[in-house]
Amino acid sequence: MKRIVMVMAGLAIAAAQEGSKAIVINPASTAWTHGKRDPAGVESVFLRQDPETGGLELLVRFPAGHKIAPHWHDCNERIVVLEGQLLLRPASASASGETALDAGSFAFLPSREVQRLSCGSKSRCTFYLAWDGKPGSHPAE
Repeated sequence: MKRIVMVMAGLAIAAAQEGSKAIVINPASTAWTHGKRDPAGVESVFLRQDPETGGLELLVRFPAGHKIAPHWHDCNERIVVLEGQLLLRPASASASGETALDAGSFAFLPSREVQRLSCGSKSRCTFYLAWDGKPGSHPAE
């Protein structure tokens, strides 16, 4: 009887997962891609896109020392650092200093606010990146 209950429970779990829209990614064993316009060493993993808002979620990694040109997006952005140290400069061009985001750090970057990011660690920087709408990247000074 106990064995039948275990088998039935296993079948119920398997059946429930067939229709699941869950996304499970292990960064160590997934296929990272290099975009045609990406600088050398920049790679990403597409996770999902929200069909209603156009929001995107990615895993991104940069080589040590990589700098991202100042830019802004049409929507809010969220970053969670997974590996390395990401450096974030304040939005104002006249502002000084930068904030170091180590593994486990979170950043919320409001839409239309200029971003100045770089990988400040001696090893690569890997982070989760999400936009709550179509990102539409725009260069800034």
